[in-house]
Amino acid sequence: MQSLRFTALENLSGVDLKIKPEPTNGTKITEVFGINVFTGKAMRENLSDEAYKSLNNSIKAGTKIERKMAEQIASGMKQWAMKKGVTHYTHWFQPLTGTTAEKHDSFFTLKGDGTALETFDGDALVQQEPDASSFPNGGLRATFEARGYTAWDPSSPPFILEQGAGKTLCIPTIFVAYTGESLDYKAPLLKALSALDKAAVDVCNYFDKNVTKITATLGWEQEYFIVDEALANARPDLVMCGRTVVGHAPSKGQQLEDHYFGSIPERAYAFMRDFEEESYKLGIPLRTRHNEVAPSQFECAPIFEEVNIAVDHNSLLMDVMAKVAKRHKLRVLLHEKPFAGINGSGKHNNWSMATDTGVNLLAPGKTPKTNLMFLTFFVNTIKAVHDYADLMRASIASPSNDFRLGANEAPPAIISVFSGKYLYDVLQEVKTRVNNKFDEQDEAILKLDLHRHIPELLLDNTDRNRTSPFAFTGNKFEFRAVGSSANCASAMTVLNTIVAKTLTNFKVEVDALIEKGEKKEIAIMQTLRKYIVDSEKVLFEGDGYSEEWEKEAERRGLPNVKTTPQALDAFVTAKSAKLFSEVGVYNEKELHARHEILLEDYVKKVQIEARVIGDLATNTILPSAISYMNILVENIRGLKEIGLGDSAVKAQKQIAEKIAEHVNVISENVQAMIEARKVTNKVADSRQKAIDYCEKIKPYFDVIRYHSDKLEFLVDDKMWALPKYRELLFLR
Repeated sequence: MQSLRFTALENLSGVDLKIKPEPTNGTKITEVFGINVFTGKAMRENLSDEAYKSLNNSIKAGTKIERKMAEQIASGMKQWAMKKGVTHYTHWFQPLTGTTAEKHDSFFTLKGDGTALETFDGDALVQQEPDASSFPNGGLRATFEARGYTAWDPSSPPFILEQGAGKTLCIPTIFVAYTGESLDYKAPLLKALSALDKAAVDVCNYFDKNVTKITATLGWEQEYFIVDEALANARPDLVMCGRTVVGHAPSKGQQLEDHYFGSIPERAYAFMRDFEEESYKLGIPLRTRHNEVAPSQFECAPIFEEVNIAVDHNSLLMDVMAKVAKRHKLRVLLHEKPFAGINGSGKHNNWSMATDTGVNLLAPGKTPKTNLMFLTFFVNTIKAVHDYADLMRASIASPSNDFRLGANEAPPAIISVFSGKYLYDVLQEVKTRVNNKFDEQDEAILKLDLHRHIPELLLDNTDRNRTSPFAFTGNKFEFRAVGSSANCASAMTVLNTIVAKTLTNFKVEVDALIEKGEKKEIAIMQTLRKYIVDSEKVLFEGDGYSEEWEKEAERRGLPNVKTTPQALDAFVTAKSAKLFSEVGVYNEKELHARHEILLEDYVKKVQIEARVIGDLATNTILPSAISYMNILVENIRGLKEIGLGDSAVKAQKQIAEKIAEHVNVISENVQAMIEARKVTNKVADSRQKAIDYCEKIKPYFDVIRYHSDKLEFLVDDKMWALPKYRELLFLR
């Protein structure tokens, strides 16, 4: 019987690259952008003036929508959706599974007299009660208590999701427990954004009293791999783990550096065009596409958006990509390290803050006043990262990201900040005045010094340090350590929370100096000097991949937490509980629940991988190796029977001996891993169980993989059942 590998390889030549006509057929992107989104234009056309103003006020100011208005908005939204062929609606939310969730209900209903109607009222729009019993809750609710609530987030526009011939109205919502605690990624993010808005406005008003709102912005960069669907289906590890747990490196990988920004393969290009069109219709402002460093690795990136909407769009994009890939007989791999020996995938989060007066707070200005405002937010961000580096690390911790962090293509697990040459010089200049008493002349000189350096920065735009986990890149910070499969909300919730807290503290300290009689500008500069000195050890301009940096970071006292179970501890410290409760993002119960959920997620995913590795070794790899070894043995016996001596069978005997050695090591380690897993599964404490899976189970993976990959190299190609890297990575 022919293996799935060879069936898939035979069918590769028959793949139709023209699965769908050219998406836009010359149509401008602007003509299709947002056509499936309940945008301002759609709102104006389908809502009364009263309802439109009510919804707009809710979006801009966060005000509550009255019941009467909710009824009108629901009616107009249903009218818009049904004109587009929609039959069902759903509350679309982001539970702590790491994926999106939806339960579809139809507009269709029957009245008591049997009359069939399409209805969608204000209650259905604003709130629903999906069964929450099967979603992660970390002990926030008992298993038998099934009730959870989804509540409409008006700041993120509803959209229509097309799947085949069906169309569904999707309403972005938060997801909370019956007792009110958040069970999702969106609710805490909205709280963090609200806190940052207030804290940043208060500080902005030192410089411009006209500022009344601050919006945090995000531009993510989504890296991903695509492989042939049939080949992926022939790999149980790709199907169940999203990564290859075994696989010998191909002769050619990424060493020629010929894939990055190279010509996009035709099959990948057709897929990109297709998912981009779907994204444009959903209002996702994709702008960039290109080949990434590794073969079969690619990237797409959008225009910057408000953080909450950007997070929703990234979550939606990951769903869209997976669905569109099936049309092209492809599989999208979002795992951070699907293939060993080549670059993994990240999701760089480019973050900044903007005022309602049109100013990017992380963009250097052209006057002393605007430069001082820029420096204030720049330094406060660095101080926040320094003070809460452990939370930053925890926010991007996952079992899949552990395979990537610290490798040559990703930042280390040490959280540091890259500022760039010119800004580093500015910070050092401010620092040198730490022990001096400011007077008006000093204030003027310092303003001139800043004004001298900042224009150079504007021209230079800083060099980009690809080894830094948190780098300033001209007018934004790039959080490079976020993993490709992650929900951006985790990192963004932490970042916006810690910056909000730092800005709040900054204002308290500045106001205290002003009350003592200092001029406002001098009070600001004195506090900034203090923050620079307090946080300078987190600044690093060099190679984050080097061993020297690890040693230097240790001397500085910077945390270097390399694995997820330990990294997650940062969520349940007294310091974190105080931070999140004071800012109003999480209560202590919610923090412990998330800690429990993430530990449980770690255990389950490592457990699944252990089972898959054992299954592949026992049922696929060892049988192939033993079958080939038996052929060699029979051949050796036959050669000896016709009178040939040891020299004639030397090579085959050596190969058979090597195969036997690898087979024995694999078999012994699979059994040892199974026994270790049985012991670990009995551990009651979730944190200790996660640590044991990390330290006692995962080490077997590398041993089994090493010997499996050696067998792949030795066994007859026709007898190896799993698609090889050379087949998976070079898309045809």
